[in-house]
Order: sequence, then C-alpha cells, then structure tokens
Amino acid sequence: MTTGTGPGPAIRTLVVEDDPIAAEANAGYVRRVAGFEVVGVVGSAADALRAVAATPVDLLLLDVHLPDGNGLDVLRRLRSTGRTVDAIMVTRARDLAVVQAAVAFGATQYLVKPFTAAVVRTKLEAHREYRARLGAGAPVVAQGDVDELLGAVRGGAVPVGGLPKGISRESLDAVVRALAGAGPTGLTASEVGALLGTSRITARRYLEHIAETGLAVRHARYGSTGRPQVEYRAQPGGVAG
Repeated sequence: MTTGTGPGPAIRTLVVEDDPIAAEANAGYVRRVAGFEVVGVVGSAADALRAVAATPVDLLLLDVHLPDGNGLDVLRRLRSTGRTVDAIMVTRARDLAVVQAAVAFGATQYLVKPFTAAVVRTKLEAHREYRARLGAGAPVVAQGDVDELLGAVRGGAVPVGGLPKGISRESLDAVVRALAGAGPTGLTASEVGALLGTSRITARRYLEHIAETGLAVRHARYGSTGRPQVEYRAQPGGVAG
C-alpha cells in the first residue's frame, strides 16, 4: 500500500538490505514518503533478482554489500536482461570506483550510511519528480530539457525544512567547505569556530551533524598534554543533511 496521495501510480520500491534492522528502517523511510509503495524487503542478491522477475518493481533501494554478492552484480545482471528498473545504491563504502561502477550500471542516486530519514526523503522526492517528468509525455528537444530532467533525479541537498532544529543550510555549507579545505588533517570544533567566527559549541553541533550524516569522520587528535581532541575529517561521498 502507498502512504500518500502523490500524483499517478505509486512508485513500486524493493528494499534490498541484508541487515534486518536496517532493512526495516529503510522500508519505513520509503513508506513515509507520498507516492511510494514498498513491494518487498529482501536480504540477498539472489532474492532481489527473483523478486524483480516475479513482481513489478520501479525502484530498488539497493545495498552494495550483500551476503551472496553485491548490488553492482544485481544491477549488471538486470541490465544484461534488458530490465531498466531504477536504483538508489546504499552502502558504507565511500570508494570512488564503487560510485563510478554504480553510475555505469544505471544507478540514479547514491546513499552513504549512516543517513537520516530527511536524506532519504529528499532522494525519493527527487526521484518522484524525475519520474513525473518522464511520464508527462513532453518531448525532450533541447539541451536545457535534458539538463533539467537529469537535475531532477540527481540534484538535491536536503532542504532547510529537513534539517534538525538549530542547523541552518548556509552555516552547514560553510562548515562543509571548511572541512573540505582542511585536507586530510581535519579540524577541531575550536578551529572551525575560529575560522567561521562562531563559538566552539555551535561549531561542534554542526560538525556532529555532518559526521552523523556521513560527510565527515571523527578522529582523536593527541597533543603534548591533556585529553585528546576530536578532529573531524571530510569524507568524500557523504551527504550533508
């Protein structure tokens, strides 16, 4: 069943995740977005292929790492049989080769664990907009039309309304840029605060949010004396939201 009244038929979504707790959480995220229907939850590559063969599926929420293979193999085999089901890849891997392969096999978007419900909602809403434009029947006649269509599915940072209380998009983007500019050494909350003119406590709130959504990782920085500080390092492939 769907959990909303989005225009047109529901987007039939298959959740592929071998961790039962994560699988149920992902299915719950999908069910809460209008216009989507969860048609199944499976935990292996073989079960995913069987489910797509037996049940109409429009979209896979597809984990890369599976007990009998990986999501890239699932996509490759689906494409080899002519199936054009869309896929949002889900993984902890932040490896560029994995991302490139996922794109090559036709994944429309990429989710890096851990992610929040707001991030999933944004990805799904972008996908819904993409399918709505495809179903509108208007011919694609110019470069701008193509760019707009692809932007609908691949764009989209989490909107301000999806951010936690006390986190603004402008400040979040500034902290992300500061981390990216720091390189592999990373920054502490005090250093980010000094760079951006905010308090250490405010900087730490943003850094923790970025770490929780997969765009940064925490490391201990040991000095000559005292307790180690928490250092945050930019992590390519994550999503700020």
